Amino acid sequence: MSELTSKELQLLNDVLTLEGLICKKARAYSKTLTDVDLADSMKKVADAHEQRYNALLGVIGG
Repeated sequence: MSELTSKELQLLNDVLTLEGLICKKARAYSKTLTDVDLADSMKKVADAHEQRYNALLGVIGG
């Protein structure tokens, strides 16, 4: 794989930050919602964002 430019690294960093925030918020919502189906949906959203976060981390070698 070729070296990433500083601009690409900055963009990846920005996306990692956003994915992390979305994951944390979705997890928090899943724990506070009283509707079981909605809480389960939020857990799935959090899981999907966590997977993307980890995949992006792998791109930069983290």
